[in-house]
Amino acid sequence: MDALRYPVGPYDASWDAAEATRRQRIADSAEAPARLAAAVEGPFDDQLDTPYRPGGWTVRQVVHHVSDSDMNAYIRCKLALAEVEPTVRP
Repeated sequence: MDALRYPVGPYDASWDAAEATRRQRIADSAEAPARLAAAVEGPFDDQLDTPYRPGGWTVRQVVHHVSDSDMNAYIRCKLALAEVEPTVRP
């Protein structure tokens, strides 16, 4: 069941702060929205409404969650940079 729950594998908390790794992660982040849009461009509604695992979210829910999460991260960073004494918001 873990293979279905974590289809990309377990979380790896190690951190590589090398310049090349940092640049690659920034590039990957910049490409992510277009890659996600391309991945769901062709499917029909019934495919988008299919859970990726038993009891899991549908493809549509995952796509919306990713976009919501990215927007929240953007807004939190913007507020942190704009406020004199920024508050960490939940």
